[in-house]
Amino acid sequence: MNATRSTTESVGFKNTYFEQLEGLYIPVEPRGFSAPRQMTFNEPVFEQLGLPERVHDRFASFVSGNWVPEDARPLAMAYAGHQFGNFNPSLGDGRALVLGEVEAPDGVLYDIQLKGSGRTPFSRGGDGFAAVGPILREHLVSEAMHRLGIRTTRVLGTARTGERIQRQELLDGAVLARVAESHVRVGTFQFFAAREDEESLARLIDYTARRFGLEAQGRVEQARALLESVSTRQAKLVAEWLGVGFVHGVMNTDNFSASGETIDYGPCAFLDTFDPRGVFSSIDRNARYAYANQPGIAQWNLARLAEALLPFLDTNQDEALDWANASLRGFAEAFEANHLDVFRRKLGLLTGADERDAELVDGLLSTMHRLELDFTSTFRQLASSLRAGACSYEDPEMKTWFETWSSRVTPLGAEHVADAMDAVNPVYIPRNHLVEEALEAAIAGDMAPYHTLHGVLGDPYKVRPGLERYAEPAPEDFGPYVTFCGT
Repeated sequence: MNATRSTTESVGFKNTYFEQLEGLYIPVEPRGFSAPRQMTFNEPVFEQLGLPERVHDRFASFVSGNWVPEDARPLAMAYAGHQFGNFNPSLGDGRALVLGEVEAPDGVLYDIQLKGSGRTPFSRGGDGFAAVGPILREHLVSEAMHRLGIRTTRVLGTARTGERIQRQELLDGAVLARVAESHVRVGTFQFFAAREDEESLARLIDYTARRFGLEAQGRVEQARALLESVSTRQAKLVAEWLGVGFVHGVMNTDNFSASGETIDYGPCAFLDTFDPRGVFSSIDRNARYAYANQPGIAQWNLARLAEALLPFLDTNQDEALDWANASLRGFAEAFEANHLDVFRRKLGLLTGADERDAELVDGLLSTMHRLELDFTSTFRQLASSLRAGACSYEDPEMKTWFETWSSRVTPLGAEHVADAMDAVNPVYIPRNHLVEEALEAAIAGDMAPYHTLHGVLGDPYKVRPGLERYAEPAPEDFGPYVTFCGT
């Protein structure tokens, strides 16, 4: 137990959750670790937050919880959650704690959370620790998502703890500092709804609405604005996931962020071969969270949020239910619009909405699935074919599709359209085999492959000579890919 609470040094923490939502968390002091050693540090996030230099200078102590600034008010958040469809009324931060919030120079308030920092009252028999592999995976993939323009939590940095943890085998422990606009999730509302604690739920709704800048006054107006806000954010987020072939892997309601940020990178993966049924998580045995199921799961999660908010959506519960159902239908419509917009951009359909667009997108995806084409490289290949004026695929169905598509876009200029496509279709994504390669080396103590891959993913849209292997799908001998939660 090595944590030291500073009595003189502060870092500018605000503690709005701690001060305004007593009873919705449990105060927890970090445990501390024996010999923390920094692995990674995210300079752009540090600068974005406007943190004082002493956080940079003492980062290993900061991220491990060995040095707790005087103005921090560490807490473990309470929440519930549907996990693979089964409701658990009492989850909470079992291996994480929020140190406090920082107001960035742009006025946005960000949580700083330590993950892997040890036991809390919500640990339920777990040790509260994390291993090097999952910690570095979250830093790598969350940064890649950010560079792809997708809303996500980010990682300020990571450290080895200097201690060993027991999983299936002994592993090196690690911890990270996660940055989020909010760690409030659907499960947070479910926690208090399940207890019929309307007073706490009302305070949470008011707090979250104000934190998200929702201009709504009154109990009903705030609850409705909040549900609409979460729905709108998630409709856009999930559409963007599908646009890069991302499979979250564990879309439980406790991993479904109210702020619309991608959160929890445990069993996530990216499609190589396009398959709507693509699923990678070792514990998702029924493919609940497969690639194409993610929009439906998002709507299901929003239905659980609507259930939690139902007493607040209208004083008449029949009217509240009607309003909630209308909101859920609105999510489906918003998702379809966002999804089509994502794929319009990917295909260079720049002239605005056209009733033929959905059929064109569906036709391509169906053919990609049948031909087992690589999801990421196909869109770059189509741009190259457009420049060349000829389809590079031999399949007759693909040739027919190409002729229909190219006749739509070439009037705008083949080069112009191809350039627009290349601006939104990445060359480099966190390909599963490359991520595993980098993590295995890092676990063994060699961080060079990790830093190389991190650098490649930092500029995903620009082709760079010498990086060809980072744009290629997994070799055949890589085999079926399986991911694990890392808990």
